[in-house]
Amino acid sequence: MPLSAFSHFETTTEPLSITHQGQFPSITVSFNLASNASLGGAISTIDKMQKDMNMPASLQADFQGTAASFRNSLSNEPLLILAALVTVYIVLGVLYESFIHPITILSTLPSAGVGAFLALIIFHQDLSVVAIIGIVLLIGIVKKNGIMMVDFALDAERHQCKNATDAIYDACLIRFRPIMMTTMAALLGGIPLAFGKGIGSELRRPLGITIVGGLILSQILTLYTTPVIYIFFDKLGKKHFGARGAAPSASPEAVPAD
Repeated sequence: MPLSAFSHFETTTEPLSITHQGQFPSITVSFNLASNASLGGAISTIDKMQKDMNMPASLQADFQGTAASFRNSLSNEPLLILAALVTVYIVLGVLYESFIHPITILSTLPSAGVGAFLALIIFHQDLSVVAIIGIVLLIGIVKKNGIMMVDFALDAERHQCKNATDAIYDACLIRFRPIMMTTMAALLGGIPLAFGKGIGSELRRPLGITIVGGLILSQILTLYTTPVIYIFFDKLGKKHFGARGAAPSASPEAVPAD
């Protein structure tokens, strides 16, 4: 029986080798970033093109190399930020022996995050891994405003028998200068990162922009919002936790003379 009765042959070109990913044949498509293009934007565009292609279920696509590392790092960042906030809350709760006022201190963080995001949008920067590192650094830099005021106010309530309103008012007046000094030191330290030139400056720029933007907005807002939040949570704590943590009654010897 001749072979041509049930088959045919022809001359064509075929690859010399077939690459595999695990046990499946695979094809690697590489890409480079255009000028003023970000890796996050490129990944989003490729994902959109993949959905528009309506590929069959037997055909799967995934990223490798730098793009895969970028996606994996972003997927873990929310858990990292949450773990940092929980750790800060526990430390502050133990330090001030309070369940409520650590939240007062942490209330300064949303304004810093909003300021960082706005700064990235204004300067056309993406939320890269370096920018997220800057936001994590803001957690430690910005909360010192609340710590300075709350620490002084709690001490005034517990040892000078002042009410919450008078205590936080005095804290705002006395701690205004050190708050401004520490904020300006951090702010001026971030300006060279945000606007610096030279080799590797594009990597450091998002870090500086997030720090500068977060500090500017948080400094403007927290000086006004922190006292209000302190008084609100102080009343809430006394309502639900009773007299625990209230200022001790002063003896005649402990009352300062006029």
